Parts: sequence; C-alpha cells; structure tokens
Amino acid sequence: MGLAGLARLHGLFAAYKPPGLKWKHLRDTVELQLLKGLNAGKRPASEHRVRFLLGPVEGSEEKELTLTATSVPSLIDHPLVRGPAFTSLKIGMGHRLDAQASGVLVLGVGRGRRLLTDMYNAHLTKDYTVHGLLGKATDDFCEDGRLVEKTTYDHVTREKLERILALIQGSHQKALVMYSNVDLQTQEAYEMAVSGEIRPMNKSPMLITGIRCLQFAPPEFLLEVQCMHETQKQLRRLVHEIGLELKSTAVCTQVRRTRDGFFTLDDALLRTQWDLPSIQDAIQSAAPRVAAELEKNLRPGLGTQQPSSPGWPWDSEGPSSALGLESRAGH
Repeated sequence: MGLAGLARLHGLFAAYKPPGLKWKHLRDTVELQLLKGLNAGKRPASEHRVRFLLGPVEGSEEKELTLTATSVPSLIDHPLVRGPAFTSLKIGMGHRLDAQASGVLVLGVGRGRRLLTDMYNAHLTKDYTVHGLLGKATDDFCEDGRLVEKTTYDHVTREKLERILALIQGSHQKALVMYSNVDLQTQEAYEMAVSGEIRPMNKSPMLITGIRCLQFAPPEFLLEVQCMHETQKQLRRLVHEIGLELKSTAVCTQVRRTRDGFFTLDDALLRTQWDLPSIQDAIQSAAPRVAAELEKNLRPGLGTQQPSSPGWPWDSEGPSSALGLESRAGH
C-alpha cells in the first residue's frame, strides 16, 4: 500500500458520529485505522549487500579459515529495526458536533484540510432533526439535565406550534438578508434571494433558513431545522424557547445532523467502515462533487453593499430568545 495508498487519502469524507462519542475520539480512531491500513501493506524486498564472512576453506581437511564473499540481506529497512513506515497523519475536523449530538461529521485528510477552510468560508447550511419533549425544563435544556420546572401541555396543539415556527423562520429570514449585505434592488441579487443562495458574508449569530414540524405526538415532537453558524447547544435552547412561547416548557432529547453542506447521511461512513479502503473510496468518489460545489459557492457575492450596524445586542450565543430576533428585525 505505502505511498500509493497515501496519495489517495488527500481530500474530504464524511463519517457518522454516534451519540455519546466525542469528536476527538472519532478523529483519533480514524487516524489509528488509517495508519494500521497503511502500515499493513507489503514492503519492498530488502536490499542485499556483499559481505566478506570468515569461514573454513571448502574441500580442505585442515582447519584453515578464509574470507568468502557472501550476499546477505540488509536489515536497515527491516520493520523490527526501523519501526512502522507511517506514524501520524494530519486529519482536520469540519463543523464539530458535541458529545450528545450525532450525525454527519466531515473530516479532511492531508491537503483536504484546506478544503475544510473553503467549506467554512462558503457559509453552507446544515440540516438537523431535533427531538423535543413538552412538560419540563432543565438547566442545560437536555432531558437528563437538572430538573427546574414541570408544566402542563394539554393546551398545546400542532397549529400553535407551527405558528411559532413560522414566526421564527420569518424573523431569521429578515436577519439573513441583513447579515448577507445584499442590495435587493439589483436583479442578480433578487435572483439569488429567490433561489435561496443568499448567505452571510461574515460571522453572524445562528441563522435559521427553514424550520418545520415533522411529527407531533404530545408530549413528543420532532422538528427539522435548516440553519448556519449554529451550535448544538443553541438548537437545544431553541427547543426551550419554543416551549416558553407555547406557554409551557420543553427539553431537547436528541440532536441529529442529517446534512453538512453537500455531505448527507448517505455519504457518511458508519463506524464499521472507518478503514483505509472505505475512506479512500469515499474521498475519491466525493472529490468531483466537492470541487464543483466549492467553486459554485465561493464565487464573489453579487450586488453587495457596505455592511450596516444594526446594533442588536447579540452575544456569541445568538439572540436571547428564539422570537427576540423577530421583534427587532420588524422595526
């Protein structure tokens, strides 16, 4: 395998991170499996060198010794002398997932780490499925957190929930236009807005481009969220804020990323596939799509204007309320 196998490892691939596993552990496991596969390849035959060895004279009955030219293998490249050929690999992580979350996690190997920076600069959206549970609130918005409050939820209906989700999506859409610095008076920018290609040019709070209810069976409900610049903690907090807007409480029971940019669940390698041949095939099959998508999404923005300063009191965690965004964007 050796250098030929290493040459096919430069690029991006997606792995499926199960809940309860830290992203650092996933990266270390992938690196260990790749090194194991690279070092398992057959090494070239050892070189032979001519040595003059002392030995008895052939055909002589006397105990005379003489030097005889003999070809012997060189031990310089022997595995027990030199050790493994590959001891480390440079592996970068894309948009990370915390320990409780699961789903698509993009990794870059070798020169593929530069493509991770391009993915970040493209400000691509990500899809999540978020499970919520009505009737209680915890200190960290997770189901297994310290219980803070219990409430009733008999008055909550799917219509009320979808009304709240529509308000959230509308308010975040206004903020998306603000942070994208796009002048909608131009035709090209208008076409970008219609096709959904408007994205922020720089860092911003969490922006939700789409949110809808997939299942509603009180006390449980399932949301599909399309967003960018998010953290999994912010998504759990979003469930908490939705519960408050419904005059109840809610906690998040699961966060699962189903898409990261142009990588989906179908592209993600399961834990049993974190080996050298599977990762090589995944990188090679994704390479043309990665190049095409990055070229399309990294083109210069059209119809941009100077960034404005809305003066919204947001911290790095985003707006203080899921609907606080709407109240300020509406002015």
